[in-house]
Amino acid sequence: MASLTIRIFSNCLRRYVSFQMFLPNDPRYDAPPMEEKYAKRGMKTLFLLHGYTGDAWNWVSEELASKYNFAIVVPSGENGFWIDGLSTGHQYGTFLEKELVEYVRKTFGLAKGPEDTYVMGFSMGGFGALHAALHSPETFGKAAAWSSALIQHEVARMTPGYDNGMCNYEYYRECFGEPSKVLESDNNPEALVKKLKVEGRKLPEIFMACGTEDFLIEPNRAMHRFLEEQGVEHTYWEDAGIHDLVFWTKCVEKFVPVMFG
Repeated sequence: MASLTIRIFSNCLRRYVSFQMFLPNDPRYDAPPMEEKYAKRGMKTLFLLHGYTGDAWNWVSEELASKYNFAIVVPSGENGFWIDGLSTGHQYGTFLEKELVEYVRKTFGLAKGPEDTYVMGFSMGGFGALHAALHSPETFGKAAAWSSALIQHEVARMTPGYDNGMCNYEYYRECFGEPSKVLESDNNPEALVKKLKVEGRKLPEIFMACGTEDFLIEPNRAMHRFLEEQGVEHTYWEDAGIHDLVFWTKCVEKFVPVMFG
């Protein structure tokens, strides 16, 4: 794999930002060697999203990327939930879904269509992966969301003065907008599903998973039930695990062959 760190000016975020890229090498020189059938079909691209308090780092096996011939793009979304915040320079959703994808497309000739462009994340990044694919299904053909922080219903109940010890009311309002309006807004993945169905647009292929001991298990189960009720085909998996890299690594090893194979 070739590893690159790229620094660009983001109009969405109003500053210079850096992101990482990992590119499979020529299959004659890479180790392990790329399977011929994946080399012939052309390179796919995976946008990889970190969680709350995290930053850009590659947690997908480079061996898997080499075998199945896909590039990995790893941006930093700070703590912005990968959606457009209220204030200037907090347009993390537009940065991911439009600006970054267009840069990768024009500069590297990758991510040309939804059939070649996927998004994956854990925790806050799991929410971001679902939101990005449902908000821009013409860009992302598949979304993989592990232990997703599907907190939109919790946010909708918040009032001024709220503080859960991790974040306060002002933080959630900056990310999601007016809490009382969140459930009807584009910042709610459920609202996006309903909108796509009403408009008759194609939904992305969705993969979800959560550990049975994860503190986010119930919101993930609720999203799974919602998708079933809406008749949205998706893959949902539970297994023993908590909110950690051990479980997310299991998810990657289980689903990357399905997504890219």
